[in-house]
Amino acid sequence: MGIVTRHDPIGETRRPAVWLPVASLWWREVVRFYRQPSRVIGGLGSPLVFWLLIGSGIGSSFRGPAGLEQANYLEFFFPGTLTMILLFTAIFSTVSVIEDRREGFLQGVLVAPISRSVIVLSKILGGTTLAGVQGLVFLMLSPAVGVRPALLGWLLAAAMIFMIAFALTGLGFVVAWPMESTQGFHSVMNLFLLPLWLLSGSLFPASGAAAAIQWVMRLNPLSYGVDGLRTALYWPSPAGPAEWRSYLSCMVVTTVFCAMTFAASVYVAHSRGGGGK
Repeated sequence: MGIVTRHDPIGETRRPAVWLPVASLWWREVVRFYRQPSRVIGGLGSPLVFWLLIGSGIGSSFRGPAGLEQANYLEFFFPGTLTMILLFTAIFSTVSVIEDRREGFLQGVLVAPISRSVIVLSKILGGTTLAGVQGLVFLMLSPAVGVRPALLGWLLAAAMIFMIAFALTGLGFVVAWPMESTQGFHSVMNLFLLPLWLLSGSLFPASGAAAAIQWVMRLNPLSYGVDGLRTALYWPSPAGPAEWRSYLSCMVVTTVFCAMTFAASVYVAHSRGGGGK
């Protein structure tokens, strides 16, 4: 006798298309973030204050790397501030993972007939959208410091912004998923992500650092994102420092960084319950 396979239309209807829950959870992240003005101000305002105060304080006393000897610190610090905006917004957006667990929303999503990879993707895409939009807003200020890239430079910078935002949001998700409190989350982020930013070439060029610090900066994947932003902002001028990597190599490393943080996010989401006690 042959084996009869039963068709279960009800079971099929219980499995929603992947794009629908991703889009729904992504849109929830966007709306929720912009309904909390304090997060918008914190993500965009704090880096802007740092840029103005630190940049104006150091001013023309800063000695830039080869190719930017005449640039003041506001100009050099601009890509680093842009990266800080992406970092802060990624931190604030991934806090929602802990809040959703405390409010019971995450438990409800986990029992829905969708893969945890869908939850991870929607959360990261939501944070990427928020960080990327705020990064683009700050990018519009580049002419104020004398940086006027060509149209292709704007497009390359925008692409790099969203890639960095994706990687940092994924990194924030990896930290946030097993956390039970926002206090612990911020402590870990300050201990780990801020040094990641400090050693990315955002605050100072690698050429003037100690040899050990230079090696750390070369191994830091975020430094390739910062270099990629600088290359794009001065596109197609060859006046950039000789130590800057080509935009293509920066994009390749940043893409690998994105893939690694996304894979790590999926892993922690499947290996740890996440639903709370």
